[in-house]
Amino acid sequence: MRHTAYYLLAYRICRFRPNSCLNLVSRFTLFREDQFRMFPQAPIDAVLKAGIANRNVPGVTAAVTSRDGMLYEAGFGERCLGEGTAMTVDTVGWIASMTKAITGTAVMQLVEQGRLDLDAPASAWAPYLGEVQVLEGFGAGGRPLTRAPKRAITMRHLLTHSAGFGYPNWNEDIQRYAEIEVLPVADSGDIRAFMTPLVFDPGERWLYSIGIDWAGKIVEAVSGKTLGAYLQEAIFEPLGMVSTGFRITPAMRARLARVHRRQNGALIPIDMELRQDPPSENGGGGLYSTVGDYLKFIQMILNGGTGNGQRVLQDETVRMMSRNQMGDCRVTKLPTFNAEMSLDAEFFPGIPKTWGLTFMLNTEAAPTGRSANSLAWAGLTNSYYWIDPEKGIGGAFMSQVLPFVDEQALALYLDFETAVYDNLC
Repeated sequence: MRHTAYYLLAYRICRFRPNSCLNLVSRFTLFREDQFRMFPQAPIDAVLKAGIANRNVPGVTAAVTSRDGMLYEAGFGERCLGEGTAMTVDTVGWIASMTKAITGTAVMQLVEQGRLDLDAPASAWAPYLGEVQVLEGFGAGGRPLTRAPKRAITMRHLLTHSAGFGYPNWNEDIQRYAEIEVLPVADSGDIRAFMTPLVFDPGERWLYSIGIDWAGKIVEAVSGKTLGAYLQEAIFEPLGMVSTGFRITPAMRARLARVHRRQNGALIPIDMELRQDPPSENGGGGLYSTVGDYLKFIQMILNGGTGNGQRVLQDETVRMMSRNQMGDCRVTKLPTFNAEMSLDAEFFPGIPKTWGLTFMLNTEAAPTGRSANSLAWAGLTNSYYWIDPEKGIGGAFMSQVLPFVDEQALALYLDFETAVYDNLC
């Protein structure tokens, strides 16, 4: 009877005061199978099931939260195509660059404590950043030509991808330099992978980069702990993120999804797993997690730094992280130089995008229904998240498919996000 009363109250408010409906949904939404659930599950289920049926992805987990609690959580398909193990809501996957927002949160905790300065030279904590040169081209014999940068790299540059670093996947010069110097790949955990030159002077433009990997090294230098130990103590434990870490525990491995690559239109399982004894923990992309755990992080951001009854960040810090922090620079398209790992990448072409402190911000409303100035980013294996402070919701979507922004996987994610907004009261 109580559930029926809630439903009738919600219906009347949604009908006559539609602007109040979202808050009411958040307040009364419950999430166990045996509890009443107001958020419409079936239309969103249908979108994700269609993606599985059409082989857009082998398996997917997806979840949505309000400020008050989970609105939607589901899993469909298989963890490894052809093996028959279901992709359940507690499935663990490599979240890759979704790690960056968590590392950025660790940085901002240390800023709050007065142990880091966003605008001081970052070389105070990572000496290589004071030695790094700007790559101007390649000379005789293909040797790199470099010069000193015009200004020092700051933590703000690192967190906004405006330091001048890049990734080999999306920058031809960095790819060529890595091949000449025989550098290890970024997901190896070897710090040498991040000892590349800059491709422009700090602060001059935006380029998606290894900057937040360096930010993770700085967290270690300042805290005196490994990045994993710091994140566990300062973020994962307070938020109750029990299935998130750089190392796959036995309990996580029992729920681990396999990475797949699309080849000639077919999805093929591949052996791709980050080192479990890495010499260095990768703050830019090394975490494994679940969508449920990641929503605990998203809910903390939606609630101004508080989650699971614990304060992780100050409200003003979250507001600062959620504003443009790179001036007139704008996010640009990332052309691929390694099509096995990524296609050309750009979200919402035609909509100007800026960067906060580890989040991308769309300056106009997105066609999915996402509000202007929402926060978002993604992981290499076609995992995505968004945080919409205006509407008070956020969501996460996890698949394990390469290449990044695979057309079918990305389309399924965008259909999921659109279905979420279409079904808000």
